[in-house]
Parts: sequence; structure tokens; C-alpha cells
Amino acid sequence: MAEHESLEFGKADFVLLDNVSLEEFMANLKLRFEKGRIYTYIGEVVVSVNPYRAMNIYGRDTIEQYKGRELYERPPHLFAIADAAYKAMKRRNKDTCIVISGESGAGKTEASKYIMQYIAAITNPSQRAEVERVKNMLLKSNCVLEAFGNAKTNRNDNSSRFGKYMDINFDFKGDPIGGHINNYLLEKSRVIFQQEGERSFHSFYQLVKGAPDAQLRSLHIQRDPTAYTYIKVGGQIKSSINDSADLKAVTDAMKVIGFTTEEIQTVYKILATILHLGNLKFGSDGDVTLIENSKLVSILGDLLSTKDENVEKALLYRTVATGRDVIDKQHTHQEASYGRDALAKAIYERLFCWIVGRINDIIEVKNYDVRVHGKNTVIGVLDIYGFEIFQNNSFEQFCINYCNEKLQQLFIQLVLKQEQEEYQREGIPWKHIDYFNNQIIVDLVEQQHKGIFAVLDEACMNVGKVTDEMFLQALNGKLAKHAHYTSRKLSPTDKNLEFDRDFLHSLYSVVGFIDKNKDTLFQDFKRLLYNSSNPVLKAMWPEGKLSITEVTKRPLTAATLFKNSMISLVENLASKEPYYVRCIKPNEVKSPLLFEHERCKHQVEYLGLLENVRVRRAGFANRQIYPRFLQRYKMISEFTWPNHDLPSDKEAVKRLLQGCGFEHDVAYGKTKVFIRTPRTIFSLEEQRAEMVKRIVLFLQKVWRGTLARMHYRRMRAALIIIRAYRRYKVKSYIREVNRRFRNVRGMKDHGKHVKWPTPPKVLRKFEEALRNIYNRWWAWTLIKDLSPEQLVQIRAKVATLECLKGQRADLGLQRAWEGNYLVSKKDSPGTASSFTLISSDLQRKDKFMRVLFSCNVRKINRFNKAEDRALLITDRHLYKMDPVKQYKPMKSIPLYNVTGVSISPGKDQLVVFHTKDNRDLIVCLQGMVPAGDSRIGELVGTLLSHFKSEKRKLQVNIVSPIHCSMNGRKCTVVVETKINQSQPDFTKSRSGYILSVPGN
Repeated sequence: MAEHESLEFGKADFVLLDNVSLEEFMANLKLRFEKGRIYTYIGEVVVSVNPYRAMNIYGRDTIEQYKGRELYERPPHLFAIADAAYKAMKRRNKDTCIVISGESGAGKTEASKYIMQYIAAITNPSQRAEVERVKNMLLKSNCVLEAFGNAKTNRNDNSSRFGKYMDINFDFKGDPIGGHINNYLLEKSRVIFQQEGERSFHSFYQLVKGAPDAQLRSLHIQRDPTAYTYIKVGGQIKSSINDSADLKAVTDAMKVIGFTTEEIQTVYKILATILHLGNLKFGSDGDVTLIENSKLVSILGDLLSTKDENVEKALLYRTVATGRDVIDKQHTHQEASYGRDALAKAIYERLFCWIVGRINDIIEVKNYDVRVHGKNTVIGVLDIYGFEIFQNNSFEQFCINYCNEKLQQLFIQLVLKQEQEEYQREGIPWKHIDYFNNQIIVDLVEQQHKGIFAVLDEACMNVGKVTDEMFLQALNGKLAKHAHYTSRKLSPTDKNLEFDRDFLHSLYSVVGFIDKNKDTLFQDFKRLLYNSSNPVLKAMWPEGKLSITEVTKRPLTAATLFKNSMISLVENLASKEPYYVRCIKPNEVKSPLLFEHERCKHQVEYLGLLENVRVRRAGFANRQIYPRFLQRYKMISEFTWPNHDLPSDKEAVKRLLQGCGFEHDVAYGKTKVFIRTPRTIFSLEEQRAEMVKRIVLFLQKVWRGTLARMHYRRMRAALIIIRAYRRYKVKSYIREVNRRFRNVRGMKDHGKHVKWPTPPKVLRKFEEALRNIYNRWWAWTLIKDLSPEQLVQIRAKVATLECLKGQRADLGLQRAWEGNYLVSKKDSPGTASSFTLISSDLQRKDKFMRVLFSCNVRKINRFNKAEDRALLITDRHLYKMDPVKQYKPMKSIPLYNVTGVSISPGKDQLVVFHTKDNRDLIVCLQGMVPAGDSRIGELVGTLLSHFKSEKRKLQVNIVSPIHCSMNGRKCTVVVETKINQSQPDFTKSRSGYILSVPGN
């Protein structure tokens, strides 16, 4: 089934083994472990081997590879089983659960974390804030529960010392909306005692090593674990655990979940109380029991928010009711020590249960109405303590191992026994497979009146002093003939068992069974804590409000409570569709390289994995009743869609599977169809998904067609109305334009004052064209009677306006342009005749047609000196003349050699003529009458108009400073204003020239 892995990594599914034998199973398991493949399938069961190292196979990329995939499409992984459980829950609206089992240290807690991480990662695609909050709280709850419920043991640095089952609730969209946590049998004896090399719960070390100094001072705690009797029993242990960092993570997680600051403070006060209780020492003065270090009493009173004298009295006395009388009975030294230890264990257990309850209060689904929100489905994740066998196994190990036997019995019942019984019931040919049914072991422990728990409870109820040895004698009397029970008395030759201490084959010591089962805590302590002024502490001890004289029912024993919770758990799991993760511990030394064959073989045998392979090989992977199968897959076949007319649902299913070519892989029972390989189911699912798409597309097509036709009819009606309205608006506009402009020919301004009507949107471009036509007509009426000379001047002014508008202030458009100013007596009185004579000679010589422009100028010569000159521009040449020498021509520049003109954006009269040979002419117009007149606009417009008439281009630049070439050398001309300057003049600068012009 599991594909995409080569055979060098062994078989990815044990079902694919050539021969089903323990030797081949172990060889395949070892090969995959050594190749770094820690997950292997048995059908839909994941076998996980603890790698004892960090592996890069849980990141976002890996999650994406398994999201929405079927089991066989990717190599074996926890994410695959998590996705299968999620899909089953979402597709079939069915509650599912993932049962994680195995020895202590096999990796169960880590597996549950990765499963939670995967479910959180694949849900809530729409990123709803409330769902993100719920997911965050569910993930953070792990961190808090590990701190208070996990401890370092000799086998595991992070061993769960309690059982945990979490239900995650999902809405109809498949997004998590809450959850609920059940906890089972916290190993509270670890609070007061640990075996050599082990630690108490993480929370104590996190407080002592990680809390700020100020907090430790307020709790009267030293930063030294060896200073506290309860947590130094196992020795000073070095490990990979970072208690300081873990404390911050736990505190942050509690805040995220919703614990208040006062609640968190109370939690650490309780931890400090337990540490101080362990250091409390009792002494004797004759018959009177005393507290030797009485200073601790006031510290306990402060931490528990109660009076010091009440604390001391509860520790040294016991209030007893004899009829109507109430007396205080003095504790012996032994009773006081027992009471102190019982109080420490009880406080921690209540604290842990309160934390679980507080988390549940916050994460449980609230205000969920099935009628409004749809069915609320569940995925359960069971992470429960692993099977434990130590040198000295006490009551806790007995309960833990009973729990594992109970879960194994559920596995056998669901996977092996029910499977075989169902085949027989449905009439499917089947070869029976032998397997060990551990129901007999479960019955040995929990059977009414005869089981070990029943004998233990009976011993605890006897009046008078009952010892553990008496309990063992009772076991020997009732279970002597049981095949799976033994003791040294029943097997005198078995030296592994000690007289009056050990029983069963796993060496359980009866020492402490009676006390731990009674779980006695003096009522005085309950009243003391109930009367605390701390509301959180008070809420943990509700039974403390009972009066000492009030008669109550005998409380259930620890064994009975645990047995009932296990029966309830198994019933809960049995009501869901189970998925299994079977964890295996490869070695005792936590090595990532060592595979201990005998240890792993024992676990494989105990977990019944080989029998699981045989059943899977012989059986059918999936079965469904005929109506449900048809309901899901009937769209695949033409004979069953949408309904069939065959004699029965069974015949319809046969016809459907024959049409798909799967008849060789199925068997037909009385009420169910059995499908051998998951590949067939996956193929059916793929075909169904494809057909559902087509059905949905067909329905969408029909509906969209209906919508489109309705939309078309509405649009067509709207279009008819729009067209009629548009025609009306167009006609109205044209009539209005015609009315307003009817008599413009006879108007003085030819209709320039007439306001245009606002056009409809459709005629905006038409209006622009109409205005252009009108403007051209209006312009034509203005110029049609002008002389040729006036037209030339008009064209020049238009050219100036197009080129310089908005870039220079005074363009001289309001006055008449004379052009040839040197023939005017205003500009050159007394010398106009000389200029006229010279210009006539030049006309005869150079054959020019007309003078474009002439003016007196100030220029820069080739020696960088400023001098007065006259400028004459004709339609063929540009002449420089000397006004002092009767306008003698100095030099001429052919007009075709001029490439451009540069002027500044100011009010100055600077002009630079650019030539092809880079010998630019720099001049400043002068001698104007009146003096403030500007002729730059006239000069530029005249040149532009002339060049345009000759179909040549003249480049006009309006810049400051002006860049030019003087005698082949690059330079710049800058205009500066000077207050005391009378006339414009040029001066030399480092980069070129400066034209100084008069200021205001």
C-alpha cells in the first residue's frame, strides 16, 4: 500500500511481507529503523519506533505532502494517519479517535504532539481569528499539562505520569471549535518520593530554577533543588531539560489559554507550599508531638492565605466526632508525618485536576446549537502511560499496566476478534487465526467480587488494622487456581518472588497498596484549605465545608475510581472509528543507533502486531452496508445513478463494482460488501470525486444558464430603454446647439460669447469635434480680410505662443511686430539711412527676399570681450554689423547653418544662436524704445514661422543657465540681476559668461 519508497528501506507495509513470521517482521522493523524510516504500516495501523533524535520530517513542507492524500500515496507517517482520521470525520460525519499506545519511553507523547500540530496546520483555510485562537489554546494546553504531569524517569526524560485523552470538536466545515481533556490517575506518590536517578514533576524544578529572584523571595524559596526534601530524593540529576526556559514557556502558555495573573500566582504558591511541607520536621516532647522548625508554619499560613495557628493545629491534631462530642486527638510522630505527606500529595493532585478543569472551562465548545451550526464531530487523541516494569512495582505500576491491558483488549476486540466474528456472521469464507485474548488478564484485575481490585477494596473496608500482608493472603485465597496469578506462597520454588510481598508474574509488591487505595486525607486539612481567603484554593476543596459531625458516604477507593474511568474510556473509544499508533522502544539507553532485538520482539508480541498482520492479510480492508455504499458511490455507474431498478441494493452494488472492474477484489456478505485492498476504496473515492465534480458542474451549468437568461432579458429590456433615452438626449442636444448658434454670422463676436450646452456622455467627443469646427470657422472669419504682411505676423505670433506660453512672462503679443527695427528712427536715430543703404547692398549681393529681424545687440567676441553690434536676420543669412562703422557687415552665418536658439526663462533679452560648426553666437538685444520692451518673443516666433515655411526644424530651448559652444569650447551663460547695473553687459566667468542685467 505505502508507495514511493524503494526496497532498500524494507517493506513500508508489513502486510507486504513475503512470509508472515516473527523473524521477517523483526528483520524488516530493524532494517527500516537503521535506514532512518521510523514509521511502518500494518494496513491502517502505524508502527512507530522511537528514533531518540530530532528528525526533519515534521515541517510545513512535509505537512503539505500529506494534506488531503490517501494512505498509500505517501511513505508511512504519523501525518498520514492523522489525515485519514480527519478525512473520515469530515467525509462521513463520523467521530474518530487516534489511540497511541506502547511502553514508557516509546515516544507516545511526542506522537500526540505531532498529530495535534498536523490537525492545527491543515484546518482553518479561511484564517478565522476565533478558530486560530482555539487551535492555539489546544496546542498550548500540551505545554502546561506536561509541566505539571510529566517527570524525568530512568527510562524517559519526559515521561507522562498521568493518562490523557483529548477530544477535539470540529464544526461542519471541519475547523476546530473547542475540545475537552480527560486525565487519569496522576502518579501523586512521586510528589514525596522518587527512585534513584529520577525527578519529581517538572513544575517544581521550573519554579526553583527559573522563577525571578523577587518571586522566589515572596514564596520564601531558595534557588537550590537540594534544599527541599521532597524533590532531592532522586538525587541531583543532570539532563537535557532546560527548566528556566520551560518555566517561561509554561507561564506564557497559561496566559494564552486564559489563566489570570492571580490564578498563575496561586499555582506557584501551591508548589512552594508543597516544597516547604517536605522540609517540615516533627519531634516529640514526651507524649506530645511538636513541629521542630515552627518558622515554616507561618510561611505555610502566608502561602495558603490562612491563620498560622490553624495550620499548626491541622498538622498536629485530628478532630474526631464521637456522637455529639467533638474532640481534638493528638497525632503521634508517625501520624503527623503521614498526614503531612498525604496533604502534599492531595494538594498537588487537586492542583493538577483544577488546571485540567480550568483548561476545559476555556476550550470547551460553548453556545453551539446543532440546528443552527450543524453536527459537532470529534477527533479523540489518547496519549496514555506506557506499560512499566521496574525492579520494585507498586500500586501505580499495577494501575498503569492494567490500563494498557485494557487498551490492548480493546485493540484485540476491535481489530482481531470483531473482524473474525463479522466474517462468520456475514457468511464470508474465512480461515481462523489464533491470537492471545488478554480478556482473561483484564478480568483477573477488574472482575466483580473476584478480581484483584475487588479483593483490595474488600481489604480496605475491613474494620481494624489491615496490612498489605493480609491483602496478599486474601489474594492467595481467592486466586490460587487462576492460571495467570502466582505468589511465593503458591510457588515456593520461584525465588524471584518474596514471601508476603510479591504477586503475579510481573513482580508487583503489595507494600503500600492498602494506603494508596484508601487515599486517606484527614478532614481537618480539607477544612483548613476550604477556609482559605484565596478563592482559587478554596474552590479546590469544596468538601471542606462539611461539618465534622455530618455523616457522609464512604468515598470510592482509588482502584475503583481508576477502574471506572478506564471502563468509561474504553466505551468512549469503542463508539468512535479508531486509528492506531503502536509505539516501540528500540533500546533502554536512548541511543539513536541501537536496536535491541529481544526488547523489541517482546513489545511486538505484547502488542499483537504479528496477529494484526495476519488478520489484515487474510481479511478485507473495508466493509460497508449496501445502502450506505450505494448512497456514496451510486453516481459512478449508469445503472445506479440517480436510482436503480434492480431487485435489491446488493445486486445494485454488484453491478456497480463489476462495471468498475473490481469484482475480483470484493466479497458480498448478507448485509455488507467487503473490499479486500484499500487501493480499491481509494480508486472508488477518486472516481466518486471526479463524478461529483461533473455533477456539481452540471448543476452549476443549469443554474448559471438560468441566471444568464434572466440576466440577458433584464439587460435587453434595459438596453432598449437606454437606446431610446440616448436618442432622445442626442436629438435634444443637437436641437439646442442649433438654436443657440443659429444667428452667429450676424453677431459682432461671431458667437464667441454663446455658452455651449452640456452634452450627454455619449456625445462628449462629438462636442469636442464640433467646438473645433466652430473655432476654426471663428478664426477664419477673423483672418480672412487680413493682408499678406499681417498674416505673416499672425503666424509668427501663433508660433511664439505655442513655443513660449507659460515659460516667459512678456512675449510682446499685444503690440505690432515691426521686425526690421534698425530702419526705425526710434531705435537708431541718425543712422537708419546708413543701415538702409547697407541692407540694400547686401540684398543685391546675397539675393535675399526679405528681412526677418534686425536689432542692436551686445555680443561676446572671439576674444571673450563684450562689444556693441547690430544683428540682421534675412531669409538666407544672419549678419553681424558694426554700428560705429556705418553698419559695416562683420560676419555672416548662413541661416541653414543655424540649428537652434536658446533663451532664458527670465525677462532678459539674452539669445544664443546654435550652429552646426559649434561656433555659437551669444547676444543680448538692446536699444529698444521704449527701454523695457521685450523682443525675444518676436525674434523666436519670426524664426519659427520662417523655418516652418521652409519645412525645417528649429530647436528652441528655454533654460537657465544656457549651455553653448564658443569657438569650439563648451561653456555656460548665466543671467544675474544687479541693483547698480544701468545696461545689460557680459563678463567672463570660470565656466563661461555672466550676463548682468539691471535690477528693479
